[in-house]
Amino acid sequence: MLDTVHLLSPTTFPAITRGRLETVQINLGYRCNQTCKHCHVNAGPTRTEMMDKETIDQVLMFIQKQKIKTIDLTGGAPELNEHFYYLVKAARELGVTVLDRCNLSILEEPGQEQLAAFLAEQSVDVVASLPCYLQENVDEQRGKGVYDASVRGLKLLNTFGYGKEGSGLILNLVYNPLGPALPPAQNILEADYKKRLMEDHGIEFNQLFTITNMPISRFGSTLLSKGEFSGYMTLLKSAYSSDNLKTVMCRNLLSVDWQGFIYDCDFNQMLDMPIANGAEAKTHITDIMTSTLDGRGIRIAEHCYGCTAGQGSSCGGALSE
Repeated sequence: MLDTVHLLSPTTFPAITRGRLETVQINLGYRCNQTCKHCHVNAGPTRTEMMDKETIDQVLMFIQKQKIKTIDLTGGAPELNEHFYYLVKAARELGVTVLDRCNLSILEEPGQEQLAAFLAEQSVDVVASLPCYLQENVDEQRGKGVYDASVRGLKLLNTFGYGKEGSGLILNLVYNPLGPALPPAQNILEADYKKRLMEDHGIEFNQLFTITNMPISRFGSTLLSKGEFSGYMTLLKSAYSSDNLKTVMCRNLLSVDWQGFIYDCDFNQMLDMPIANGAEAKTHITDIMTSTLDGRGIRIAEHCYGCTAGQGSSCGGALSE
């Protein structure tokens, strides 16, 4: 795989600092049942890196000491971690909101038969990947048969009340562009998704999040192999909006990798750019149990333009209308 790291530094991106920490994003491992073209984690079935229970307990202790309100579980497929159920239950007992970044097809994997019921029982917010409402586009990006599995997964979640008004069970979808382009307007695309998914499949959901593809890892390698990397970076920079700097996710989010080391965001994690600590060694979650990160400088590189281009992009979708 071609590496884009050397092309992302130095950078002209403006310096930014952290605000109050509100969300801890936990990467439970890089193993996944899918191999998606746009994946910035380079996740797949052959990856073996998975967070162990000791590290999970350390993260739970940090969450409790820091009074964190929300945890965001990601991967790979976070549900493939053998301690997923334990972590979710423990976090919910602490009164923490739990987000599960679910690829939907995982609901049909062997051993995951009770997953949908468990998520509903624990009132977990589901953030589900569905890069298009058209079968050919989804299968092109995520693999043959993924669209049909995703539709079945969404219908299953709907039967438990997810996405239905008054249920309290949140089901949000995620859109990624198929290639080197910015996402369309989030509110307009959400309306299209709701119309088509209801008409074609009777599926309901709450919100659509549009997320810009980052020029790193598997997607970055594809750009390089096709000679499109430079053009994509030009697109991101030309669409830069300084207003989005105020609400980029790294200001109040902390990313934790499968070993417990911390980063300003999941993208920096994949680029091996640990949080700045004034030393060469990486910072572990156990090193900051009672420390504040407020005011610390955020590690930046050229890929940061992906979060500020156009409507902006974060794990919660667009940053502006």
